[in-house]
Amino acid sequence: MSTPNEPAKPSASAGSAAASLSQVTIATPAEHDGDEPSEDTISSRGRKAKRAKETKQQELERDGIGPTGRPFREIPDPPPLDRHGPALVMAMCNQKGGVGKTTSTINLGAALAECGRRVLLVDFDPQGALSVGLGIQPHELDQTVYNVIMERSVGITDVIRKTRVDGVDLLPSNIDLSAAEVQLVAEVGREHTLLRVLRPVMNDYDYVLVDCQPSLGLLTVNALTAADGVIIPLECEFFSLRGVALLIDTIEKVQERLNPKLDITGILATMYDPRTLHSKEVMARVVEAFGDTVFDTVINRTVRFPETTVAGEPITTWAPKSAGAAAYRALAREVIAR
Repeated sequence: MSTPNEPAKPSASAGSAAASLSQVTIATPAEHDGDEPSEDTISSRGRKAKRAKETKQQELERDGIGPTGRPFREIPDPPPLDRHGPALVMAMCNQKGGVGKTTSTINLGAALAECGRRVLLVDFDPQGALSVGLGIQPHELDQTVYNVIMERSVGITDVIRKTRVDGVDLLPSNIDLSAAEVQLVAEVGREHTLLRVLRPVMNDYDYVLVDCQPSLGLLTVNALTAADGVIIPLECEFFSLRGVALLIDTIEKVQERLNPKLDITGILATMYDPRTLHSKEVMARVVEAFGDTVFDTVINRTVRFPETTVAGEPITTWAPKSAGAAAYRALAREVIAR
C-alpha cells in the first residue's frame, strides 16, 4: 500500500498499460451532444445543461475529487534545503508535438524555483522553443548546447545563461542542434553524450529539466539516458493518447539497455477542457491505464499560456494569481514529493 506522499506504481507494466489504450472506445456524436456550439447549446435548455455540468464539477471539487476522478492526495510542504545538488534530471518527453512539453518545462521550472530549488532548463529541441519562451532569440546565439556537445573546448558553464527568474538558468538551443543527431551517429557512446555534458554542473542544481524534441530519435534517447525520471505531458485528446504506447516502449528499452535507474515520474494531463466529454473520456482511460502515476494536477486550457510565450516569462510571474500558475505550483509540490 502506498503512502500519501509516495504514489503507488501501476499494477501492470507501463508497456502493457499503454498497449491497452489502443482499445479505447470513443463516444458517438449523440453522446457528445453539448461539446460543440450548436443551436441547442445556446438555447435555454443548453444553458441549463451547461450550468448543471459546472455545478456538478464544483461539487466534486468541494468534496476533494479532482479532474482525474480520484480524491486529491495530501502533498506535504516542500522541505527547505540547506544546500543544493546533486540534481535530479527530468526529461519532459512525448513524441507528439503540441502537447505542452515546453510550456510545462518553463512553468514547472519556475514553480520549483519558488520552492527554493535551483533549476537548470535544457533546451534539447532544435526549434529552440524553450529559449524563445524565456525571452531569448535562438538565432542570435553564438554558442548553444550544440557547441557543448560537439566541441570539447566548449564547457557547459560557458553556455549556460541566467533567465529573468531567480534560481532558473538555461542551456539554450537553436537550429544547429539538428546537425548533432547526424554527427553523433559516428561517436563512441553517443547515447551518453548529454549525461557527460551535464556532469560538471550536477552539484550546482537541484533539478535539471530537459525539454525534448517531438520525436524518438537520438537526441531524445540521450535525454532519457541522462534522466532519473520522465514526465510525460499528455494532451487530453485521442491522438495524443494513442502515441503513448510507442513512447513507453522506448522508455523500457532505454531502461533495459542504457539507464536502469530511469523511471516514469508521472503523466501530466494538459490542455484539459472540463466542458467536453471527450477530455473526460481520455482522462478516465489514462487514469485506468496508469493509475497513481498520473499526477493529480491537471493543466486546463487557457489563453494565458500563449500570452506568456510572447512575454518571454513563465506564467508564475506573468499572471501569478491565475489558475495556470496555481496548477504549476501544485505540480511542483507533487514532483518534489515523488
